[in-house]
Amino acid sequence: MEIKNRILKRLISYFIRGLVLVAPLYATVLIIWTTVQYLDNIIPIDIPISNQQSVYLPGLGVLIIILGIILLGFFFSTVIPQSFVGLTERIMRRIPLVSLIYYSIKDLILAFVGDKKKFNQPVMVTMYKDTDIKKIGFITQTDLSHLKIYDHVAVYMPLSYSLSGELFIVPAKDIVPLEATSTDVMKMLVSGGVSVKVSKEETAEED
Repeated sequence: MEIKNRILKRLISYFIRGLVLVAPLYATVLIIWTTVQYLDNIIPIDIPISNQQSVYLPGLGVLIIILGIILLGFFFSTVIPQSFVGLTERIMRRIPLVSLIYYSIKDLILAFVGDKKKFNQPVMVTMYKDTDIKKIGFITQTDLSHLKIYDHVAVYMPLSYSLSGELFIVPAKDIVPLEATSTDVMKMLVSGGVSVKVSKEETAEED
């Protein structure tokens, strides 16, 4: 009986290790493949090999979209005058619904990949002083004077296992900058604290 229990525990251990290896890999490949198929459907391209047959090359549509975006970026950066681009954006700003959608998406993209990234200042905020409960987030605005708010900053706090989050206006004195990269902090927040970067010293001790 004891031998059977040992064998069962060993099999369960192997199953868990295999699951930890396969599940993230499968999910990653599935997400990437689904994204590629979705983008390929935007510009469906089949290469004809005969009069009645054609070959679908996965990723060709994605490549064309990427190259098209690069060309547009080059075109609007070198050929089109910036004054014209500014005029176009000013016109769009005056259209109520279009302005809301356009600038919300633009600001979100610039927050991650623009020259003025917003999610690069991870901080810890004291939420409730009586219990000393704290939350982690990213400073998105340090100057709120346009809202007549002073000595406060805007902190965005992502929700775990979600693409959404909450915006808090908190006193600047209750904020403590974190000595960690934005990527590591974002991983920790999104994973609910499960994904934490392990230092080389800790890894060496385990070995």
